[in-house]
Amino acid sequence: MARLGELERAVMNVLWAASEPLPAKAIGDAVGADHAITTVLTVLSRLERKGVVVRDKTGRAHTYRAAASREDHVAELMREALGTAADTDAALARFVSHASPEEAAALRRALEGLG
Repeated sequence: MARLGELERAVMNVLWAASEPLPAKAIGDAVGADHAITTVLTVLSRLERKGVVVRDKTGRAHTYRAAASREDHVAELMREALGTAADTDAALARFVSHASPEEAAALRRALEGLG
């Protein structure tokens, strides 16, 4: 799972917030006028190659949608990062020791849901 650059994150935030697939122009408008449509199309193409965006052909036009939810993307990044640790138990313990009370409660609920 690829990490995202600043403009890639901006594009993904638009797609994650959208209730339906969007054309590149709408994504570019939402990201901001600072970026040419060609830049947005390049970013969308890069995100498609990374597997985080799906391009659909609708007639002659293309629309774009997120391949997975924001939560799925973040979870995959977390799993990937954990996989790089030499000692996963220590890494998890360190992660939990820095969790806020709300995050710790969410972790407890998630773990209870597995049982």
